[in-house]
Amino acid sequence: MSSVDPILLSVYARTFKSITDEMSISVQKSTRSPILCEAKDFVTGLYDADGAMLEQTENLPILAFSLAPVCKYIIEYFGDDIHPGDVIFHNDVFSMGNQNNDVAVYKPIFFEGQLVAWSAVKGHQADIGGAVAGGYNPNATEVWQEALRIPPVKLWDKGKFRKDVWDLIFANIRLDIVQHDMRAQMGACTVGERRMLELLGKYGLDSFKAHKRALFEATRRMMEAEIAKIPPGIYRGEGYVYYDGHHDGTKFTIRVKIAVEGQRIRFDYSDTDAQTNGFVNGTFTSSASATVLTLLQMVNPDMPHNEGMLQPIEIVIPEGTILNASYPKATTFGNHLCPPNADAIIRALAPVIPDRVTAGWNNLLCSLTTGIDPGKGEKYVDIGFMGLKGGSGAMLGTDGYDHIGMIDASGGLLDQDYEMFEQTTPHRLIKHEYMTDSAGAGRWRGGLGVETLFVIGSDDTQLVTFGDGDFEPAFGLFGGGDGSLNLIELTYPDGSRVVPKNKDLIRGVPKGTVYHQIAGGGGGYGDPALRDRELLAREVRDGVISPPAAAKKYGWREA
Repeated sequence: MSSVDPILLSVYARTFKSITDEMSISVQKSTRSPILCEAKDFVTGLYDADGAMLEQTENLPILAFSLAPVCKYIIEYFGDDIHPGDVIFHNDVFSMGNQNNDVAVYKPIFFEGQLVAWSAVKGHQADIGGAVAGGYNPNATEVWQEALRIPPVKLWDKGKFRKDVWDLIFANIRLDIVQHDMRAQMGACTVGERRMLELLGKYGLDSFKAHKRALFEATRRMMEAEIAKIPPGIYRGEGYVYYDGHHDGTKFTIRVKIAVEGQRIRFDYSDTDAQTNGFVNGTFTSSASATVLTLLQMVNPDMPHNEGMLQPIEIVIPEGTILNASYPKATTFGNHLCPPNADAIIRALAPVIPDRVTAGWNNLLCSLTTGIDPGKGEKYVDIGFMGLKGGSGAMLGTDGYDHIGMIDASGGLLDQDYEMFEQTTPHRLIKHEYMTDSAGAGRWRGGLGVETLFVIGSDDTQLVTFGDGDFEPAFGLFGGGDGSLNLIELTYPDGSRVVPKNKDLIRGVPKGTVYHQIAGGGGGYGDPALRDRELLAREVRDGVISPPAAAKKYGWREA
């Protein structure tokens, strides 16, 4: 049995992180879809032979915490039929996946003839089949209307490429770019495998196993210490979901009961509303991931992200609820149930740990455009990342981040480069600016949202909208004000205007239509009257806050 060296323990921890970072760079530099190479809507991870998390690079955290459950499922699914040279694809939401478009690649890592680890990459693909190009179908009521399901399947079997399986999958996907991006994900897994084998070759298998266990144990103690800072008790909170895509006026409530007992914490969603008959449902994996990433915003940010971090946390989400829909319900919206889930957790814990929570983040309202680029004669898919990124909530001592995006992305999603946006779509950008007065007022204000306008450049464009941010603004805390609401509006060439529903599918949008989007700001924290006056004067001068809003919300008077 190898002894544990505290210096070497740190080397292992940092090397695991370095490996997943290198895998992430590989994906960003070798993928072709702007969703991946520009916005970084993907994650990379390393897992041990049992599927326990060693480390991950969380460009999109809600995806990151969905890799380990699938890895464990794959191990159970294949049993002894896992070999060197295997490469496995997976996206199936009913076998621990989180969203159909988020397709994962898993590569087992063997050392001295023994399975010792896994490398994995999961990324949001530009298309995944189903009834609607791009993968979001607000009209869906069952999974087959949303996407091609990929349960665990080998694309490489003992080092042999399965052309038949490859062709079967990609015959059901509209865009050739997805094939290239999946090859890039496989390449990143090979990078992870190569680096892990170098590490094992340097220190040996016994050392790896001993230090892995010690790292899990140390991280578990760190999380337990963080949980122990929360006063013991039962805390309840709610978050709200608006409109299921089929029935106007519908509203659903996420209810969480948080039990803190010593060094353990339990999140129980048993009283959450039942699943919907539309596509506004989540999976256990997407919902549990949302819970974990929200909690992580309230604890020591230097904590390693491995299996030990999860051991003191229990999550109960009964099947049949909106957060854990039963087969064969539609679930594509599930990742975007993270914001109201986070709202429920923040509302529950804010009274007892006011120094460790943020005010509400701007909720998502997003759009996806697809069509034929007339200049290239090629299909395109674009998720408007620059337009959807509102502000985060403020917290004690700190303003919210401007234009950071969704809480489930936690800043990991990057903005689109303007020139790349116009190169990869036929659209022409008119405006993309911070939105004056969008931030919730407070002693510490919320983050600013943005305003975006572009001209749609393809005929018969398909527009899909999804989100909730036009119903409820980001909430303030402890006297702080709410952020602003979101908006998407289309102005057609004939001058007519259309405001899509927040889950909508509009076909035949004509070329020349002006697309207008507002992503609201985050909630404020604390009494606005206590905001630093010199700072407030600078923000009025810089256009962050208008003079009338400063006077109304902050009691400001120009000198």
